[in-house]
Order: sequence, then C-alpha cells, then structure tokens
Amino acid sequence: MSVQTGGIPRYRRSDGPPLFQAGFRPFFLAAGLWAPVSLALWLLILFGYVAAPTAADPLLWHMHEMLFGFGAAVVTGFLLTAIPNWTGRMPLQGWPLLVLWLLWVAGRLSGLAPNLAGPMVGAAIDLSFLAALLAAIAREIVAGRNWRNLPMVAAVALLLTANALVQAQAVGLAESATLGVRLGLAVLLAMIALVGGRIIPSFTRNWLAKRGDERLPAAFGTVDRLALAATVLGLAAWVAALPPPLVGPLLIVAGIAAAIRLARWRGASTLSEPLLLALHVGHGWLALGLALLGVSALWQGLPSSSALHALTVGAIGTMTLAVMTRATLGHTGRELTAGPGTTAIFILISAAAVSRIAAGLAAGGYLTLLALAGAAWIGAFALFVALYAPMLMRPRAGS
Repeated sequence: MSVQTGGIPRYRRSDGPPLFQAGFRPFFLAAGLWAPVSLALWLLILFGYVAAPTAADPLLWHMHEMLFGFGAAVVTGFLLTAIPNWTGRMPLQGWPLLVLWLLWVAGRLSGLAPNLAGPMVGAAIDLSFLAALLAAIAREIVAGRNWRNLPMVAAVALLLTANALVQAQAVGLAESATLGVRLGLAVLLAMIALVGGRIIPSFTRNWLAKRGDERLPAAFGTVDRLALAATVLGLAAWVAALPPPLVGPLLIVAGIAAAIRLARWRGASTLSEPLLLALHVGHGWLALGLALLGVSALWQGLPSSSALHALTVGAIGTMTLAVMTRATLGHTGRELTAGPGTTAIFILISAAAVSRIAAGLAAGGYLTLLALAGAAWIGAFALFVALYAPMLMRPRAGS
C-alpha cells in the first residue's frame, strides 16, 4: 500500500537492504565508485602500465565510460528520486531497482571484458540499461500526466541514441562514435543547464529567505529562456560539426548567456555554505566551458581538449558531486550543510578541472599536470565514497 501526501510519495516499507530502497542510493554509490576506478584505469593505460581492456580505441573506452557509465549513473539516481516528487507516484524500489542497477553493472563489465560475450552481445547488454531506464521514466511521467517533465524522457532517449552510435562503431557497423560522444556530452550539458536553472535559484532563494535576506535570485523569465535556447543551439551546431566560423560564435554567445543567467542567482551570497556554492560554481564551469569551446573552434591556440575538460571535469564533475552530496544528505535525513570533508570534495574537483585545462595549455609539464588532474579527480570521488557510502547503505537517520 502507498500513501501520498502533498504529491510526494512515502516509500514502501521494506525489509530489504536500504541500498535498494531509493534510486539515488545504488546509483550515486555506483557513480562515486566508477568515476575514480575508471579514470585510474584510463591513466594506467595512458601511461603504459596496463593494456587496454578492449581492442577498440582506449580513448573511446574512456569517453564512453565517463558519459554512459559514470554520467548515466548520476542521471539515473537523480531522475529516479526526482520523478516521484514530480508525479506523486511511488518510486522504483526493491527488486526492480536492483535489476536496473545490475544492468548498469553488466554494461561496465561488458566494456572491461568484451571478448567474454562477443561485441554484439556486449553492446546489447550495455544498451539495455538506458533502454530500461527510458521505459521506466516514460511510464511514470505519462502515468502521472507530468507533461512539464517530458524533456527528461527526451534526454534519456537521446543518451540511448548516443550510446547506440558509439556501440555501432565498436561492433563495426558504422563510423559513428565521434557523433555519439558529442551527442552524449551535449545531452548531459543541456540537462545541467535545464535542471540547474531550476534547482540553483530555488535552493538559493530558500536559503536566503531563511536568513531574512530580501535580495533573492531572479525569477525564471526571458533571460533564462534565451540562455537555454542559446545553449541548445550552440551544442547542436557543435554536435552536427558545422563549420567553425558558425559553431564558434554560437558557443561563445551560449557561454556569455549562461554567465549572465548565473549572475542573476546571487551566488556570491552563498560563500558561507559550500554545499550551495558548489552548484553555482558548477554552472559557472558550464558558462566558461561553452565559451572556451567556441574560442577553440576559432583559434588554434586554444586546444579543444582544454575546453572540453572545462565542461566535463569542471561542469559535469562539479555539478554531479554537488547534486549527489546535497541529495544524499537531504534524503537520508541529515542537515543540508557541508562539513570539512564535503568542502574538500568541491575543492578537489575544481583543482582537477584547473589542472586538466592547464595541461592542454602548458608549454611543458603536460604529463605532470595530467597526473595531478587525475589524482584530484580520483581524490574527490574517493572522498565522496568514504563520507557518503555509509549514508547511502544505511537506513535514513532517525528511522
């Protein structure tokens, strides 16, 4: 039996493991573990200490796992937690959640040992996870008549399409991996722009109002719509590999628009609360990364790798950690504030982004800066697991 109050469902009572009583629990833990493990493996491959786990391009494996392994796990944890709040329906729990999580695990294993089942079977296993997630969230949004959030269904469908394009090249059907990687990255960035535009000003407004501050973030309006449109247009042009003289200005405009949008959310007022400040910083990385990607299309002096890592390590890394820490604290009944350990997580991820950008720009010391960036990334997510795994694996505080 389920009871709904104010549109937000209560979780079913269960004697099963707490890890599978809410979607954010297994998938945030999985993302927190896979982010450092997969990157450590990639660095070992890059520096020549171990052989690549697949006959395909090792760089492609790295990009695939960051997008469709780590990134997809964070998206899944977020959606399975947010959608019940949007629809008032019961969340995915217990055995169905376990099966979905096992599909994600199977996808990672198929990438590490592709010869066990063969390329076609491995690709099918990997794609089955996003296909199952798409079916699950589409059912809930349609059943709940929550049409406002249909873009989330479209986003997962595009992620599935992007992964299929990568897998098509892995099995020798088409030369489509570059398109798939670009599309997958663009979808994650667009989701940050869309979801961040909802939660960052909302959380900031609530935090400031509690402190009696009457200077609140600007309400959603024309500026937000134009910034979102500019972001989607710029990313679409980049995915389509349109001529640089067209792509560059579109991405620069998108970055400037995202920065103007961010400036209206009163981020400077959150300096005393890193848990909230990290969300603003993550969106700031999105604005900077879009602008840098645009500049790199027009000027060869800026490597595209530096711009891309401002978006991946900076925007995606920071926003995922900001969302995972905040959601875990809130949904496990803890105070929404960052302790020293959580603050260190945010410092490490920004250090990783800065080091990785610098690696592409520095005249010398590339490998040293690359190693520093990798160590900071691994440290950020390892610290997340150390601090937050106990919360994710144990019952809600006070229950």
